[in-house]
Amino acid sequence: MAEKKKRLRADPDSDSDSDNQTHAPFKKRLKTDSTILSILKALKESLPSSSSITNNQTLTLADLGLSSTCREVADLDLSSVKSAIEDVVLRITKSILDGNGFTLEVPARGNANQLFVSELDRIVLKDKISLRPFANVNTVRKTTITTRILGLIHQLCMKNIHVMKLDLFYTDVKLFQEQTQSDTMLDDVSCMLGCTRSSLNVIASEKGVVVGRLIFSDNGDMIDCTKMGMGGKAIPPNIDRVGDMSSDALFILLVEKDAAYMRLVEDRFYNRFLCIIVMAKEQPDVATRLFLRKMKMEL
Repeated sequence: MAEKKKRLRADPDSDSDSDNQTHAPFKKRLKTDSTILSILKALKESLPSSSSITNNQTLTLADLGLSSTCREVADLDLSSVKSAIEDVVLRITKSILDGNGFTLEVPARGNANQLFVSELDRIVLKDKISLRPFANVNTVRKTTITTRILGLIHQLCMKNIHVMKLDLFYTDVKLFQEQTQSDTMLDDVSCMLGCTRSSLNVIASEKGVVVGRLIFSDNGDMIDCTKMGMGGKAIPPNIDRVGDMSSDALFILLVEKDAAYMRLVEDRFYNRFLCIIVMAKEQPDVATRLFLRKMKMEL
């Protein structure tokens, strides 16, 4: 009986030994940290430098011969945005005085009017335009909201201040009714003026988070993302105030879920494998995508 008990007790050990032998080959396949780092450094050296990427991004639609069929969108300063809004108002005034009524010309943003330009690595709008006459029952509401948005943006340019998209909605809740309507017309206004949404001084709430081997200036304050704790640094919604980026990271790791982000940050993964970790929280917002693009261009 005692021998049987000893055998029974020895069986689990023998099973565990066999399991260890079974899983041992997988452990041998894992590369050391130094090997992984050498592979990452070789991969980084094989990729094109940021300067060559920057030179490619200097191309315009005119250089590609698409200026007559597509619309150019650029980052404009406040004075340029203010002048563009005043030009729109002058055209509307002239149209009313000529007896043609109040009509807005808004670029169509449908899929049929979009074109992907591989040389610029972005989607541009074609030259199709939709008319929104104020005298038409079907478009009078959109025309009113668009005109109201133009007036609010002009005030922001005059005062040189930024507001959130939610604040813009609360300025006239009775007219907008829902924030989706004010957000949609805000995108229409940016297309009308030929500028990005950030040029209108209207920003969205902070969503993305960055941590790791990155130092940058946020409105003049230097931020070291290795000393932000487990919470990380919230990506500023106004990308214009971000600059002076420096990093020794070998790659940028974009994480979708909070759980994976917390696991990596708690283990200080960015110090073990020199990297920058960005949490997008599912679908990345505009600020996170612009921040990633800025890191790609400057680092």
